[in-house]
Amino acid sequence: MNVVKLPEDLLAPQGDFVQLYDYQLKAVPSFRNKVSLARNTFSFLVEGTKEVVTDAAPIKINSDHFLLIKSGNCLMVEHVSALSQSYKSMLLFFSEEMLADFVAENGIVCTTPGAGAPVVVIEYDSYLKGYVKSLESIVETKGLQDSKLLEVKFKEVMLYLIQKIGTDFLAPLLASYDDRERLLLDVVQNNRLAKLSLQELAFLCNMSLSTFKRTFVHHFKTTPSKWFLAQRLEHAKFLLISRRQRPSDVFEVVGYENLSNFVQAFKKTYGLTPKQYQLAELNV
Repeated sequence: MNVVKLPEDLLAPQGDFVQLYDYQLKAVPSFRNKVSLARNTFSFLVEGTKEVVTDAAPIKINSDHFLLIKSGNCLMVEHVSALSQSYKSMLLFFSEEMLADFVAENGIVCTTPGAGAPVVVIEYDSYLKGYVKSLESIVETKGLQDSKLLEVKFKEVMLYLIQKIGTDFLAPLLASYDDRERLLLDVVQNNRLAKLSLQELAFLCNMSLSTFKRTFVHHFKTTPSKWFLAQRLEHAKFLLISRRQRPSDVFEVVGYENLSNFVQAFKKTYGLTPKQYQLAELNV
């Protein structure tokens, strides 16, 4: 899987602090992309659905919401709308310098810089929908995509969001994240039941595969494969007993492709099939 570098792969290199791109897809197969964001990004979803995986819990939105994504590595999946068979989002990229100038200019003080998830989900209202329409008009009017105008549009949405939801959404943007082991722990814990490969997990940690494995073993004292297996089967036990779900309803939730593989792994670990374990624990 190749890494998509944004905004470089979409826009010609330039020194502008704010850049805008009208991103559209027609009916194509959906697949997970490795995305490296060099800049913080607003992803204003217009049509379709979007999934994002970072070091926090995976996120999925439809066109009732949009995202503010911190620069760094993430995994993305874009699905076309069932109605229009297309996907569309307006991407507004902004640099760290632009953010710093905005914070200083408006006297914004964030008491918990670095706190919070690297992806913020925000619901549209009538004003924000109108704002996205204004971005579409800028793209449609050739020659209007001026750097100064885009800086004004960036400040507009930031000021509106501060009035609407406060300044907490800025917290994850206002600190660098250099603690590699802490990042690994967040990625692993928040994606322990997700169907991600070790290569994808390493990418989210900004590590090579070998460094990821070495750091993982150093912290967890076991291999990634053994740890993830234990986590998935432990969650399966919870669903079987506490939620009384059937094994056929559990296997996909805990990351198995089919029921047979799940039953085999469960029995190898606990000495009973999921159904036998459930009956014994519930005394049915």
